[in-house]
Amino acid sequence: MNAGGDHADDEPREKCGVVGVSLAERDAARPLYYALYALQHRGQESAGIVTHDGFQQHSHVERGLVGDAFDPGDLESLAGSTGIGHVRYPTAGSLDKSCAQPFSVSFKSGSLGLSHNGNLVNADEVREELAAAGHAFTSDGDTEVIAHDLARNLLEEDLVRAVKHTMNRIHGSYSLAITHDDTVLGVRDPMGNRPLCIGELEDGYVLASESAAIDTLDGELIRDVRPGELVVLEPDGSGYDTYQLVESDSTAHCFFEHVYFARPDSVIDDELVYEVRRKLGRKLWEESGVESDVVMPVPDSGRAFATGYADAAAETTADGDPRPEEDDGIEFAEGLMKNRYVGRTFIMPTQDERERAVRLKLNPIRSTVEGKSVTIIDDSIVRGTTSTQLVELVREAGAEEVHLRIGAPPIVAPCYFGIDMATREELIASDKSTEEIREKIEADSLSYLSIDAVAEALDASRADLCLGCVTGEYPFDVEGEATDRPVESPSTDAPPADD
Repeated sequence: MNAGGDHADDEPREKCGVVGVSLAERDAARPLYYALYALQHRGQESAGIVTHDGFQQHSHVERGLVGDAFDPGDLESLAGSTGIGHVRYPTAGSLDKSCAQPFSVSFKSGSLGLSHNGNLVNADEVREELAAAGHAFTSDGDTEVIAHDLARNLLEEDLVRAVKHTMNRIHGSYSLAITHDDTVLGVRDPMGNRPLCIGELEDGYVLASESAAIDTLDGELIRDVRPGELVVLEPDGSGYDTYQLVESDSTAHCFFEHVYFARPDSVIDDELVYEVRRKLGRKLWEESGVESDVVMPVPDSGRAFATGYADAAAETTADGDPRPEEDDGIEFAEGLMKNRYVGRTFIMPTQDERERAVRLKLNPIRSTVEGKSVTIIDDSIVRGTTSTQLVELVREAGAEEVHLRIGAPPIVAPCYFGIDMATREELIASDKSTEEIREKIEADSLSYLSIDAVAEALDASRADLCLGCVTGEYPFDVEGEATDRPVESPSTDAPPADD
């Protein structure tokens, strides 16, 4: 959770962000750099850009934040009007630089660059089969597996067929931005688990994990890339072609993108994330509203939920009756101030210091909470340590009652598709009831949002969402886990399916 905001021990880690651009004449490196800044929230471990100038591929990949990974000379060296970029938080593969992206490979049919957001669940099988065929791997990440499989297919097939055959072999979650020489491609997995969209610039086109990156480049969002679709940008920035390569009966959009990961100003699957969070906040009031003096968000991710909650509370009472005219409802206030200069990796050598680390990041505004009953709105509870500290913090600032409302269902199981969420043993809700969690964090009351409310707010059926982390049943075939639908895993040793 963005909790206590970015407490390193008690939050889901962001997935990754990908971007690709194809421009008419100007170099792609600087627009890619700006777009990666817009996607920085999706990964802080490494950043990279690959470009192509029509003759050769150029690459710069470095550990750290975007602003630290590139200097002006690096951008100058990345020649060419087409390219891709990536920000990474590691979810598959090591933390070392060999797993940083975009991943580059040169082979007989040209050069490839590949940026991946998501996680394959059959990467090891495909890697073993490719290694047996003579492919040498330099990392243990699944992105290199995709690159090698695609490179092999490109030796024998045209670009579209090669991508289709790779899609038929890999299983799991992926949104990809790819360069094949000076051609930029975007691919979204058949279930649409990870977001990817396409936008138009004044002099070209852009693919990105989130529309906020398109906004940063003064572009216009065209639409989401469809699940199972390949988008091929023209190298001169003049247009794009699309190919629906794989059809699926249902989707598995990650609901957590709307709850936590995506920027609130992004549009994902035709929904503005900010408005979805406000809807979730309204539903939180409808399902479990509690009459208190003040409602306040955990910054920053709880803010949109809290405004929706407060708006709904102004219209109806907690019992669902119309609010009397003379009753203003519950005051919305900022009761926690965030220190934005405390990073994710500040040193916490002892358990006691780790437990008190939230105080470095959040400070209560005493006048907002003193002598009042307070409702705190957050997006999720992972391990529970941050929530415990928040409740204690607000009580010590003088709150008479502390109620906690969560804008998502309880997280009971890990994510295998690109979110570093925690193991079952670490997830507080995996073996505790809501009442047991309330007792542990010492809140006066605790309620989560229901799964049905999430589906309603997203205007989606449960069957079209990935709800694995809140149900323990997954849309992909994960060893040892239950599925929530019939799943056909590709056979890695079978020949690629024919068109």
